[in-house]
Amino acid sequence: MVEKSQSTSITERTNIEHDLWRKKVDNTLFRYRVTTIPIWIASKWKLSKYFKDVNGKLGKNDKGSQTTVKFRNKVYEAHLTSTLPKNRANKVHRLWVSEDLNSILKEVFVMSHMRDIEAALRGDVGDIEKEIPFWEFIDIEFDPKSKQFIFTDHYKHAPMFPELFKRLAGSPSLKVIQDEIFGKGEFRIHKQDWKIKDDLDSELGATNVIYTLLDKKNKLIYIGEAKDLRKRLKQRYPSIPDWTHYRYDRLPESVNNKNRVILERMVIRSAASLLSNKSDIDTADISKFKLANDKIDK
Repeated sequence: MVEKSQSTSITERTNIEHDLWRKKVDNTLFRYRVTTIPIWIASKWKLSKYFKDVNGKLGKNDKGSQTTVKFRNKVYEAHLTSTLPKNRANKVHRLWVSEDLNSILKEVFVMSHMRDIEAALRGDVGDIEKEIPFWEFIDIEFDPKSKQFIFTDHYKHAPMFPELFKRLAGSPSLKVIQDEIFGKGEFRIHKQDWKIKDDLDSELGATNVIYTLLDKKNKLIYIGEAKDLRKRLKQRYPSIPDWTHYRYDRLPESVNNKNRVILERMVIRSAASLLSNKSDIDTADISKFKLANDKIDK
């Protein structure tokens, strides 16, 4: 028997300002960065009025398709397109989100994202939602005054291992798998954001990389290359012994050790032209930070 004090459902939102469409999160959002807007809500939002087409068509390259999406207090560029297929009586409106927002949505709705990857690895055979049954929803509103769409992640399925899933969702390892599944080309560099030093032990897929170390207190920057980032950063760095943060770019597997070193030397030399350095390289000196590398190409 459920006690009265127990909550058996997610509390409904009270901060809705505009007509709302509660969309089930699906693979079209992850794979193609697009969602088709149902006719009923497109009519309520009066999208044909605010996004005028030409001869029944409005494409992503048309200036009139430009819009924005607000998600978690950050604004992203987007496009609202429309077509009028011959076999349909109504226009088809589609909302296209940016690569940046797409990456964030994959991390926020990590369970749906992982299920989609599982389906793709199987070759999209069968109904994966019946086999792994759960659903996540994103609330979408449209503000006509600013021509802005508002996303809210209200219904999410909690992952069994939240920290692991969170790190895996943004890891290069998963991005490489996605590239292979969806045929996104051979030469893709996967960029990572700054992380604190303590995150290194749980780093996933950081191989074949160009990395940057940061010492915020002493205002130092160091650039290097590594086949295995975790192993490399466990070593002592006399040039920047008290580094506090790191970030890296994972290179494609086609980039061998020799070429990785060449790229590292190029990045170091480029940084030296911007920052004060140890080799008297002519620099724009744009920051109080100094380049800590000892070896810099003349």
